[in-house]
Amino acid sequence: MTNKQIVHIEYGIAFVFSFYMYSQLDFPIWMFFVFLLIPDISMIGYAVNNRIGAMIYNIGHSLILPLLLIFCSIFFAIDLLLSLSIIWVAHIFMDRCFGYGLKYPDEFKHTHIQEI
Repeated sequence: MTNKQIVHIEYGIAFVFSFYMYSQLDFPIWMFFVFLLIPDISMIGYAVNNRIGAMIYNIGHSLILPLLLIFCSIFFAIDLLLSLSIIWVAHIFMDRCFGYGLKYPDEFKHTHIQEI
């Protein structure tokens, strides 16, 4: 097994775990699937140029913001924010499972995981 395959499997397991945690918290399952692809709206920056596109895409696909929101949702006891944050994290894991990593500004297909 190659390192690349291990990384894909790791992120696949993380995605499944995110879905499991989401379902254990009794959030509506339909909401998970409806909002799962919403972070891909961050690709809109590519309409301007590759540099702006990569920057906006990477903000939407970095784990920093959703993990901060998970912390805030637990601290302030906001269930909706927690559910949306878990979905966001699951989306990132799903993308990385398929090889869609953080983008370099030269072109969309050049990611930190692989060349798409």
